[in-house]
Amino acid sequence: MKVFITGASGYIGGVVAEHLLAAGHHVAALARSAGAAERVGALGAEVVRGGLADLDVLRGAAAGADAVVHAAVDYAEPAMRAVEEPALGALLGALDGGRGFVYASTALVYPDAVAGPPAEDDAVDEGSPQVFKLHGERQVLAAGDVTATVLRGGLVHGRGGSALVSAMIAVSRRLGVAPYVEPGENLWSPVHVDDLARLYVAALERPVGGVFNAASRALPRVRDLAEAIAELTGADRGPLGADAAARAFGPLAGVLGRNITLDPTRAEEAFGWRTREVGVLEDVVRGSYRDLG
Repeated sequence: MKVFITGASGYIGGVVAEHLLAAGHHVAALARSAGAAERVGALGAEVVRGGLADLDVLRGAAAGADAVVHAAVDYAEPAMRAVEEPALGALLGALDGGRGFVYASTALVYPDAVAGPPAEDDAVDEGSPQVFKLHGERQVLAAGDVTATVLRGGLVHGRGGSALVSAMIAVSRRLGVAPYVEPGENLWSPVHVDDLARLYVAALERPVGGVFNAASRALPRVRDLAEAIAELTGADRGPLGADAAARAFGPLAGVLGRNITLDPTRAEEAFGWRTREVGVLEDVVRGSYRDLG
């Protein structure tokens, strides 16, 4: 089938596009710059020049596709919802006949998971630092003429990418300590980017509407991850102080102390999906992050 994807020049979207192409699908990818066009073209995707503000481009590309993946995001853009809402409207309005639409969301839409990994029907956090993702989810799920699938990803890692893991490595190198705040007993649900991409492909090939958590069943402590990063960088395994963490991570500092976990049962049952790639701790010490140490 022909899939139109936004965000294919980025980390997750690029790997999703790669897996779709490997599965024999035709991929058309939005590219707002010459550099983005070069990256998606190198994957083998058809280049569609434009950005999320180019609504006619989005409508035309979606209308010519059998399914759409929306993975484009700019977390540094404070008005991301104002950018995304009309873009989603254009994409969704061009689809009919139950065609598939997969929306990339995040585990950060849940509140701190102190009672264990949340399932999809559990409460969400209306004050989430990424609340625009909640609004985007609702807009997509309310569209009547598509099979809308929302994938809430955990801590994505692999291929030496991930903004958060890369930031933790950079802080550990710069400050010479493990990038966590005591006690570091809080848990995170990781997911390898290739495992996540396989779920996107499954959701497009066998569309099921609704919300699905995307994570492995491993639950490493943040301290474990931080100490693996310290081993990679040669840093001291002692933690950061709260003030140092705030200076080093800025808005991300609050994430370090949260339990960000997910129950992936629904995705496993609906799509027959299982994670199979290397875990995040091994990936940091002996895998794709070795060259970042």
